[in-house]
Amino acid sequence: MSSKRIVLITGANTGIGYETAKALLQSPTPYHVLLGSRSIDKGNKAIEKLAKEVPNATNTVELVQIDIGSDESINQAAETVKAKHGRIDTLINNAGIQTDIDHHARNKITLRESFTQCYNINAAGSEVTTWAFAPLLIAGASPRLVFVSSGLASFTQQSQTWFPPQELAAGWPKTVGFETVAYKASKVAVNMIMLGWQNRLKGDGVKVFAVEPGFLVTDLGAMKEVAAQMGAGHPSEGGRVIRGIVEGERDGDVGRVVLKEGVQPF
Repeated sequence: MSSKRIVLITGANTGIGYETAKALLQSPTPYHVLLGSRSIDKGNKAIEKLAKEVPNATNTVELVQIDIGSDESINQAAETVKAKHGRIDTLINNAGIQTDIDHHARNKITLRESFTQCYNINAAGSEVTTWAFAPLLIAGASPRLVFVSSGLASFTQQSQTWFPPQELAAGWPKTVGFETVAYKASKVAVNMIMLGWQNRLKGDGVKVFAVEPGFLVTDLGAMKEVAAQMGAGHPSEGGRVIRGIVEGERDGDVGRVVLKEGVQPF
């Protein structure tokens, strides 16, 4: 195992995280992928699916149970990985949620709950996970740290083309059906967290990035069908972009939000 690069991906049982794991298993570079999943059952099913989709892979995959909304779960995962491997070479903070739809369209949660849940998982969860795994990352070979962000977190982009565009009538109350402000705000925080770690780990030789994987069909907000109708791409596109970062193709973009081509303005 020591000859393989060890990559931990949170939220890797589905969506972009799953496709990143798949892309790494298909790589000629030797990897051992730690497939992070909150659910053991869903994680095992993802590994079974990978075995069918990449049957001839020489790279390997292992389940790591981790719920980034729980400090206890994060710390237990870090201790487990430390005891078994002693290091990781790349940490990909991919796990995330989108709660706006549950408030604005489904009335399942309050506005405050929408914001606090998004920040708790997307921002605080990524920060706490990185603190827990930082010692293992520093011990890795040519270590890289990746935060999955969003194009919706760009002030430059959103000030020019607000998404989703809506024409709301004057007056109050406003009827808002499809909104993403809590998600956007949490991903802005993720970008700042990335910059914090870029400054914090510079002396340790850790290359730190955020990545904007593109508008892709994922489970975020249980909106797969809507995203597909709006022209979202396959999550494998994001997996390929992240694999490129892991493999050093984007080392010139350290400390930036990496796009498929170029970088995203903050």
